[in-house]
Amino acid sequence: MVARQGHQAGISESAWRVSVTQDDNAGTTPVRAAHRFDEARLAEWMAENIRDYAGPLSVEQFKGGQSNPTYKLITPSRCYVLRRKPPGELLKGAHAVEREARILTALGGVGFPVAAVHGLCTDETVIGTWFFIMDMVEGRIFWDCTFPNVSSAERPAYFGAMNETLAQLHRIDYAAIGLQDYGRPGNYFGRQIERWSRQYLDDADAGRDANMDRLLEWLPAHIPPGDETSIVHGDFRCDNLIFHPTEPRILAVLDWELSTLGHPLADFSYNAMMYHMPPRIVAGLAGADIAALNIPSEADYIDAYCRRTGRQNIPGYDFYLAFNLFRLASIFHGIKGRVLRGTAASSQAAERAKAFPELSALAWQRAQCLTRI
Repeated sequence: MVARQGHQAGISESAWRVSVTQDDNAGTTPVRAAHRFDEARLAEWMAENIRDYAGPLSVEQFKGGQSNPTYKLITPSRCYVLRRKPPGELLKGAHAVEREARILTALGGVGFPVAAVHGLCTDETVIGTWFFIMDMVEGRIFWDCTFPNVSSAERPAYFGAMNETLAQLHRIDYAAIGLQDYGRPGNYFGRQIERWSRQYLDDADAGRDANMDRLLEWLPAHIPPGDETSIVHGDFRCDNLIFHPTEPRILAVLDWELSTLGHPLADFSYNAMMYHMPPRIVAGLAGADIAALNIPSEADYIDAYCRRTGRQNIPGYDFYLAFNLFRLASIFHGIKGRVLRGTAASSQAAERAKAFPELSALAWQRAQCLTRI
């Protein structure tokens, strides 16, 4: 199966879920009225552009996400996945399916686990928007990072697969695969802190928060020395991974809409944030008895990443956690503003807005951990 999608360039409220179940987002439905298109015209395009395509074609829509509509394309011999820009007027730079197709193609060329891309269409006369078509990858998606349906003995291997796959991504020479212009190298944290601080300050409707105000001053003053650049996924967590049906092996990493060139430790600490995240906000391990579940400790998870990337340790680790929690809190603050203005698109937006002060408090808590060292 393929997981739900739901991110747009930048970060939208659809990128985050609160207390959803796998059934909420898994599987397909008939194509929604707002996302219908000329299926016969698509079939013609596929016959002309997709190698070995053979109809007839039927189309279903994946349940999850509203940002870039995603469809299951069914033929007698195989299934494909179509990702498209949504119909209607779009913000500049948003819903960049061509960018997603580009990184999938580049990474697939060096053996990184992604779905193979079969074609990109920038002719809006075909289905009304740009789109690309990729493989349908069959496997398992875990929406709970305690991996509840995995045996205790196997759980370390699943965490090891997550850790190794992210380390593999960060080891890739992005220039060697033609992605040297995929983002702006250098000063990643400075630029990101400025961006999310501005978003927080500009949304007067959502109000101010004491912890966020402290972080606005603390974060720029505590960026760790040194700088690195790698490909970063931007949303690397268990439910964006397709695992082998029976093995602790990742077949494909999904949802590359937030990917760019950035600091690898921002990407790793976002993944490791699961150790501090209440599961009611996003997939997290806070409150779980990880020893009883036979889940690697946070320290062991960090050590494993360091070994795989040639690091001795991660100085300033609490800064990286505080930064990611601040970024997430800024996103939830924006959702709160949209809820108050009555413009939030998601039915779960009000619940996300309620989580904002908890996230800002968690972010400031991590900052204090670093300050006390």
